[in-house]
Amino acid sequence: MEKKRRLDLHWRILIGMALGLLVGVLAVWLDRSGIRVPFVDARFTDLVTNWIKPFGTIFINSLKLIAIPLIIVSLIKGVSDLKDLSRLSTMGVRTILIYLLTTLFAVVLGLLIVNAVRPGLSVKQETREQLQQNFADDAAKRIDAADAQKAKGPLQPLVDMIPENIFASATNNGNMLQVICFAIFFGIGLLLVSPDKSAPVKAFFDGLNEIVLKLIDLIILAAPFGVFALLAALVVDNPSVDMFIALAQYFLCVIGGLAILVFAFYPSLIWLVTKRSPLFFFRGISPAQMLAFSTSSSAATLPVTMERVQEHLGVDEEVASFVLPIGATINMDGTSLYQAVAAVFIAQATGVDLTFNDQLTVVLTATLASIGSAAVPGAGMVMLVIVLTSIGVPPEGLALIFAVDRILDMCRTTANVTGDAAVSMMIAKMLGKLGTPQVKEWDEDYKKVQD
Repeated sequence: MEKKRRLDLHWRILIGMALGLLVGVLAVWLDRSGIRVPFVDARFTDLVTNWIKPFGTIFINSLKLIAIPLIIVSLIKGVSDLKDLSRLSTMGVRTILIYLLTTLFAVVLGLLIVNAVRPGLSVKQETREQLQQNFADDAAKRIDAADAQKAKGPLQPLVDMIPENIFASATNNGNMLQVICFAIFFGIGLLLVSPDKSAPVKAFFDGLNEIVLKLIDLIILAAPFGVFALLAALVVDNPSVDMFIALAQYFLCVIGGLAILVFAFYPSLIWLVTKRSPLFFFRGISPAQMLAFSTSSSAATLPVTMERVQEHLGVDEEVASFVLPIGATINMDGTSLYQAVAAVFIAQATGVDLTFNDQLTVVLTATLASIGSAAVPGAGMVMLVIVLTSIGVPPEGLALIFAVDRILDMCRTTANVTGDAAVSMMIAKMLGKLGTPQVKEWDEDYKKVQD
């Protein structure tokens, strides 16, 4: 008998979102109509709060649980995959530097957009007060931490990046920068010892990385139920349309920023460095972009990206085989932009005022956290927890953005893959390894863009 085909995950998440909104709206309407739960004489909104919302909390806790293991194993594996430090010279240094600069640009662009539009301020005062009550304990902790920080010197954030005890740092999600620094340091140490000594350790982290990615798969499988619970509770806790207006503005901020990256920033870099037209670039890379959009996974798209970059854009195999896998680990421009916009939006919506130093922390944390973002669907949401906790914004605020995260995940993965391909062309040009495409489907266009 033919096995029934299950719905794709993104459809199940969309169904969970729709059902969560429906249940939340229905519970509020029944309460306002004076209808009570039969037999127990309770309000329907209390039923949602007491019996549905906890499952959303469990889902959030699962994401927080996996954050530190994910960033440790992903970063150590990513650094150790460079094989040896000598490969960091010339091609390696240029690759990593350009990746970091494009990521930094993406974060700053996201901050500029969200601070200009300020979508979180569309939330009315009474709704914000309800949110503040929900996160009262976290706000109090943040105030205490801010007061303590004022008593320290201006270089204290730099001091705080280096942990004195990695095991103590790993017990607190608020110390993610310390964990990131240790993971990079540990990865460099693996490169400096002889291969026969480092091989067992590297094999351990490679295996551990596969296990953590599988755990993320399992957590994301529960996303439809988590989204259902979170949205139902969100509507019950904040039964006002202003929250959804703010959510639409947030969505447009992220999409607008990603569009600038994909259709303006990367094509401009390609033209300036390689003198090849944006049309040539998009024709060559478009199949990989579509696959990235449909899978939400840079890792799943990597084989196609490498084929398109080598055979259709003219990048030498040596460059593509080095630059693109590294990019799938450390170049997450779309994810970084999204994290910056989401962090500030959640802060605005919950009434948390971010100082200039807080926003600098967002720049640094989002840039470094993107290095550890696994190239799988949903990993960006896990990394957002790192950014939120680093600036003292309650991570439970993730509930505010889950409704539109699936489509944004697809879009930011497309931006990530586009950035990888663009940087590979730039590096190839700098090293004199950008040649004639092996497959020239558009000969006339190619002739126009040759040097």
